[in-house]
Amino acid sequence: MSARLYRLLYRIRRVEEEIALVYPTDRIRSPVHLSIGQEAVSVGVCEALGPRDVVFGTYRGHALYLARGGDLRQMIAELYGKATGCTRGKGGSMHLIAPERGVMGTSAVVGTTIANAAGYAYALRFRREPAIVASFFGDGATEEGVFAETLNFAVLKRLPILFICENNRYAIHTHQSRRQGTPAMCERARAHGLPAERLDGNNLPGLIARAREVVSTVRAGGGPSFLEVMTYRWREHVGPGFDYHLGFRGEDEAAPWIAADPVARLAAELDPAERARIEREVGEEIADAFAIAEASPFPAAEELTRDVFREEHHVAATHCGPGAERW
Repeated sequence: MSARLYRLLYRIRRVEEEIALVYPTDRIRSPVHLSIGQEAVSVGVCEALGPRDVVFGTYRGHALYLARGGDLRQMIAELYGKATGCTRGKGGSMHLIAPERGVMGTSAVVGTTIANAAGYAYALRFRREPAIVASFFGDGATEEGVFAETLNFAVLKRLPILFICENNRYAIHTHQSRRQGTPAMCERARAHGLPAERLDGNNLPGLIARAREVVSTVRAGGGPSFLEVMTYRWREHVGPGFDYHLGFRGEDEAAPWIAADPVARLAAELDPAERARIEREVGEEIADAFAIAEASPFPAAEELTRDVFREEHHVAATHCGPGAERW
């Protein structure tokens, strides 16, 4: 278990560190929001999900995409804007998708995938399918109206959905205490009727264990649930660098989170030879993915309208009597 989890965490960390190195060259054609420091949230929750479950995420979605099994080559190619990317170069870093792995999409617009996730959960309930939905979002998204509306709808319809707030305390440069009059997020979720609890995102074993229990309850028809997972973003809001020089937060605030880094903690538990093997294999995989992205072609011009618009021709119903088709 430790070796497998270390591979998952280390792989995400190294992928994003490589992105940070390449980004200043301008070969990566989209803005990047790195998950460095927050990897364990996606890994921990995805460990509790089944193969038929689906996830919706945010523009800071690299960790979620990879934790759920998204194709690394396609992800890096997408960052490069190449035709071999997961959206054929049209989405970039903020719009990753891997339906074959249950990654139904990430979005550049704060909060939008919360409602998308609830819609998918509603369809699952309507079709009586055994899968559930996991909706990931940041603390800033809880200030959007769609958050309250969706939680209310999910409770009313007893949707099979787990809401996961990755609370890193910051919306760009503004701390939660300066944005929210009531920062007690779990209390707000409970006010809508959801069971809610706060977990430590650096405690990966504890997060996995509790996520499995909550997922089991949701899957069994217990209705929606809410997890606030405390975590910390090591890098700047968008881009490859650090932002301590801007003055809105200091290195002293980050130090306890970095000291408790689950990547380093898991590494210390492994046999040195096994750890070296994992790190070598991950390094080779990452090098391969970047090489393929570099060599891949950019999308052809006709790709601009592909999967964007489709005409539908319907014949309008002329009456609404018994047996009439309603449009």
